Amino acid sequence: MSSTTLSQREIDERVAVLKRFRFLLEEKRRKFRDYLTVLEKQEFAIEAEDVDTLVSHTEIEQSIVSEIQTIQKVIEPMERMYREFHPSGSDSDIPVLATDLDSLQKKVLAQNEKNRDLLKSHMDTLRQKIISIKNPYAKRNSIYASDSHTAAHIDIKQ
Repeated sequence: MSSTTLSQREIDERVAVLKRFRFLLEEKRRKFRDYLTVLEKQEFAIEAEDVDTLVSHTEIEQSIVSEIQTIQKVIEPMERMYREFHPSGSDSDIPVLATDLDSLQKKVLAQNEKNRDLLKSHMDTLRQKIISIKNPYAKRNSIYASDSHTAAHIDIKQ
């Protein structure tokens, strides 16, 4: 856009790109907030060893991640168009949204790491409990497994 004067059509296009880009960033931010909320609730489910809640949170988590990926696919071309129209990026609230979104992404990654560590710890504890369980039937001799002398012939006469 090398011309110094813009037509109304070009201005409208730029405004539309800006509005759509802002909407997509706000939507992505909302999804990350939802994701962070699910991860925080998931932490409590892990600590409470509530498997059913943990499974439902995992399903919700997968859905939100899928939605975030879909939004990101649309954001990338919109961001290129935005940068083309607004090279400085200083004439809107987009940089603030991008910073907020980056902060949320870092919080989500930290919470996700915390949950993974917590799950790993609980799994290690469960492994130790399983190993320490003694099978009360392990030392009994089975008549089917012994090498004692048993009958080798069967008399089937009547």
